[in-house]
Formats: sequence, structure tokens, C-alpha cells
Amino acid sequence: MPAVDKLLLEEALQDSPQTRSLLSVFEEDAGTLTDYTNQLLQAMQRVYGAQNEMCLATQQLSKQLLAYEKQNFALGKGDEEVISTLHYFSKVVDELNVLHTELAKQLADTMVLPIIQFREKDLTEVSTLKDLFGLASNEHDLSMAKYSRLPKKRENEKVKTEVVKEVAAARRKQHLSSLQYYCALNALQYRKRVAMMEPMIGFAHAQINFFKRGAEMFNQSMDSFLSSVADMVQSIQVEQEAEAEKMRASQQELLAVDESVYTPDFDVSAPQINRNLIQKAGYLNLRNKTGLVTTTWERLYFFTQGGNLMCQPRGAVAGGLIQDLDNCSVMAVDCEDRRYCFQITTPNGKSGIILQAESRKENEEWICAINNISRQIYLTDNPEAVAIKLNQTALQAVTPITSFGKKQENSRPSQNLKNSEMENDKIVPKATVNIPEPEQLIAPGTPIQFDIVLPATEFLDQNRGSRRINPFGETEDETFPEAEDSLLQQMFIVRFLGSMAVKTDNTAEVIYEAMRQVLAARAIHNIFRMTESHLMVTSQTLRLIDPQTQVTRANFELTSVTQFAAHQENKRLVGFVVRMPESTGGESLSTYVFESNSEGEKICYAINLGKEIIEVQKDPEALAQLMLSIPLTNDGKYVLLNDQPDDTDGSASENRGAESEA
Repeated sequence: MPAVDKLLLEEALQDSPQTRSLLSVFEEDAGTLTDYTNQLLQAMQRVYGAQNEMCLATQQLSKQLLAYEKQNFALGKGDEEVISTLHYFSKVVDELNVLHTELAKQLADTMVLPIIQFREKDLTEVSTLKDLFGLASNEHDLSMAKYSRLPKKRENEKVKTEVVKEVAAARRKQHLSSLQYYCALNALQYRKRVAMMEPMIGFAHAQINFFKRGAEMFNQSMDSFLSSVADMVQSIQVEQEAEAEKMRASQQELLAVDESVYTPDFDVSAPQINRNLIQKAGYLNLRNKTGLVTTTWERLYFFTQGGNLMCQPRGAVAGGLIQDLDNCSVMAVDCEDRRYCFQITTPNGKSGIILQAESRKENEEWICAINNISRQIYLTDNPEAVAIKLNQTALQAVTPITSFGKKQENSRPSQNLKNSEMENDKIVPKATVNIPEPEQLIAPGTPIQFDIVLPATEFLDQNRGSRRINPFGETEDETFPEAEDSLLQQMFIVRFLGSMAVKTDNTAEVIYEAMRQVLAARAIHNIFRMTESHLMVTSQTLRLIDPQTQVTRANFELTSVTQFAAHQENKRLVGFVVRMPESTGGESLSTYVFESNSEGEKICYAINLGKEIIEVQKDPEALAQLMLSIPLTNDGKYVLLNDQPDDTDGSASENRGAESEA
């Protein structure tokens, strides 16, 4: 080892400038050593702190690995292998945490502690001795200055003796402090070399011990486990790459579609509309009222579920019920200058919600789907086939009759005035043997009218003659005096479906064919709005009355009704044929089709009873016998059923009881 520079103790008493110069060199070296030692200690403390942080980090890591099993992953299927692997890794990390804790303790004892002791003991001692040496030197200088100022002429032996003693004491003190200071500086040259190497020896031994114990822990079984985990990760990566390649191919294929996919309403001229839908889903704009005259539109996701229309806002977990579609009606409407709007109306006629589709195709498909659902097609065994059949019927309704094939249907019962029979309170019509062809019943291309034939004001004008016109379109009580004198009064709630001219009234088949064509035309043209009226059946007339204003919309003499029948499958459908005189002297036949809240057979029964009353009015005995079988109201009126409209379950049950009694 190279020689070490030293201060000569023999020269401490002389305190020559050369000695002082050499002393300054040693002091500068000690100051540099102090600064470096502080920096080295900070670095070692950082290593120790990092090791402590490693202990805490590995402990937290082990807890997090175990917490994976407790996470509620929405897509956690097939994570059993991952969970078991993480449990094993958690045990390994716990063992590593023990090693890291021991390593941190060894670093604190063998690396950080020695350098701290060197700084606090050796460097602090040198600094203290330096201060004492400086004080002693200052005292010596002061005593020598005092000694030098002793007078020569007037010498005072006592003062001289005291000053001499003071100088000697100061010089002795300086000599002692200088010797101690020089010895500490000389020893520091050795201590600094030891102090620099001793902490690193401890650090190396601690790390070697850590690695040795780690190597003992990661034995052959650990190697095989890591190998199996690596194979599993590699297989997952291979599967991921294959899936990524497949997704890239699918993405390219999806992006290669025509630009029309992104363009709303691109086929507005001739959209391909699927009218057989019984389910539909997509985004629609919902109209919401925010005030008396202000509205807002909100884009939401709608879908049908059974007979319900559901709505699900974006981000919601599930949808909520918006509208019950059973027996509702739907139609296109104009709303706030927006395109492709349609309105859903409840069965009781109240306006429901208004929605807007983004294209003509979506608009018509939504209307068709809701219309199919409102017919409760979804409850059948094969709803798709039923929807296709209904729409094929609708297409046939707008196809020329000559293109139809021969009808291969079973004979259906017809209702005729002269061949009616009563059995179990219902009319059982006799079946005809020969079923006429459709073109024999209704002329091809016959127009269909979807509104009431005679408005109330026009009808009143025709019957009042020169009487004053009521500006409110209301009918006076004395306009129809036969209502007060009628032996029969029965009111039904009906909705007008349509009317059309027919060629014959000899069979009820003409009514069935008219029903088919009217319903098919409504379906094919998306006409679902119906006019609700009260049908008053008396022993003289059939009257259609506005339920709100009580204005009579149409009036038919009961003698002009030549044929009437209810649908055999849909019991709520009813129709009748009216023979009306024309201005040319001839007669025209028109069939009117209605949908009733009650069974159509009840209306047919009331019409039949009214016609029977007309027939037996010429024979008082027969009339009296017929009237005795009909109950009386409190005001003396003969009624078939309850006088109130049978739109509730309670009134319907009373009507059935009255019908049974009749």
C-alpha cells in the first residue's frame, strides 16, 4: 500500500509557517472527505430505501395477485388457469419478500451503519479538534501580544511574572491541541480508506447471500413451472395473433361495402321493405313535450319484445316499457316539418307516442312491424308464416282479380235475412253450396273508401230541406223522431274500416271478400287510422253517431240493409250491404266494414231483430208475441242489450245476460 502523508508532531510546538501551510493542505483534504462522505451516505441510504420499498412493493404485489380471484369480471369465463397460476406466483413473491426483508436489514447493518459511524466519529472529531486548535492559537497570540507590551523602564515584577505564566499556559495549551489535531489528521488518512471499503464489503456480502438463497428457492420445480407458464402465454399469444388477423380480415371486408350503407335514406325512390317483420330494433327519435307548445326530440334505441315496445337509452343495462302494442294502431303523421314520423295510438283512441325514423325504409318497416304485433301474430305457433300470409293477402288485394287462381277454401256460412235461425242466443247462418268467384262479388279495381261516406253536415242538409243550418253541425233532437218511437234501441262502439261497391247481395261471401280487400288494402298502404263512432241500431234505421258531438255521420234505413254478417275468425269484424237508389233510376250496392268493441254477432243479432220487428209490425199478434220476449227499460223502451255502449267488461257481461234473456 502506498505511503501515507503525515504531519510531524515535533514541529507542532514551533508552529512555523511551513507547518501551518502543510496543515492547511490536510484541512482541505478533510473538508473534501467530509463532503464526499455525505454524498456517499445519501446514495447508500437511497439504496437502503429502495430495498425497503421493494419489501413493501412485493408484499403489496402478493396481495394483489390473490385479489384477482375476488374481482367480479363481467367476462371472467375461463380464468381458472390464470387464478391458479397467480396463486402460485403469490407464494413465490411472499418468499421473495422474506429475502428482500433480510437483504434490507443486512444493508442497514453492514453498509449504512459503518459510513454513518465514520462520519459521526472520525470526521466530527477532526472538526472539533480543529475548532479547539483555533481557540488555543488565538489565546496564545493574545498572551504573546500582552507579553510584548510589557514596559522596559518601569518593570513590574509581579505583572511580568503573571504575563509570563499566562504565555506559558497558552503555549502549553496550543501545543497540546495541535498535537491532538495533528494525530487526528494523520489517522484520518488511514480511516478514510477503510471507511470507503468497509460499507461496500457489507453490501456485496448482503447481495451474495440474497442471490444464494434465491437460487436455492428457485430449484428445478420452479423452472418447470415457469416453463409451463411460458408455454401457456405463448399459446395465448398465438391465438391472439390468429384472432387479430381474422378481425383485420373482417374489418377489411366490412369496410369494402358500398357507400350506401353509410348514407341514410339512400334508396328513397324504391326501398326494399320487409313487411313480414314481427320484431324490430333500431334507433328512433322520440318526441317529448317540454311545455305547452315546445317539444324536444331524443334519439333512443327502441326494440320490440313480445307485444311491448321497449326503449333503452345509451349506456343503460336494460330497456324499459314504452308502449303496449296489443290492439293499438299506427300510422304515418306529419310532425313539426320532420320526415318519416309515425304515431302509435292506444286501443281506446288516445294519442300515444310520436317517433321519427331515419329513412323511408325504416319508417315503413317500423309501421308494418308494429301493425303485425298489434294483431297479436307473435302469439301464434308460427308467427313468421302468419305474417307472410297476411302480407301476401295484402298484395293480392291490390292485384287484378284476373290474376288470381281458383280459391280452394271451404264453404263459409252466409247470413241471409230470410234464412236466419236462432240457436243459443246467436244467429247460425246456413251455408251455401256454391261459392262464387271474387270477380263475381266485387269488380276488379273497385276503389275503397276509408272514411265515412256521408259527412254529418251533408246528411243533415239532405234531410232538412229548407230548414236553417246549424253552424256547429249538431243534430236537433227532433231530426230523427223515429228514435223516440222506435221499439228497439241498441248502441255499439265501432270503428269504420272502409266501404266499397259490390256486384251482388245474394250471399254473405260478398261481405267476407270486402273485409279481406279492405284489411289488405289498409295493411299494404299503411293506413291504420280508424274513425270511431257509435252505431245506433233501431227498429227503423242504422245510425253512425259522432261520440263527442253526437252529430249523425250516416243514416241507413234498415229496409235497405240486405245482407249482414260477422267474420268467422275475427269476431270483432262485422259488415253489411246497403242497397241505395241512384239518380239514374237504378240501384247501387255498397258494403260497409266495421270493427266493434264487442262481438260482431251481437250487432248482427240486433239488426236481425230490428228487421223482424219491421216484418211483424203488420201482424199485431205476432208483434205482441215478439215484444213480450224482449225486456223493457225504466222508460218503457224495448232493448236487445244494455242501452249504454258496451266498451267495458261489466257492460259486456250485462249485455250477454240481456241477450240470453231475449
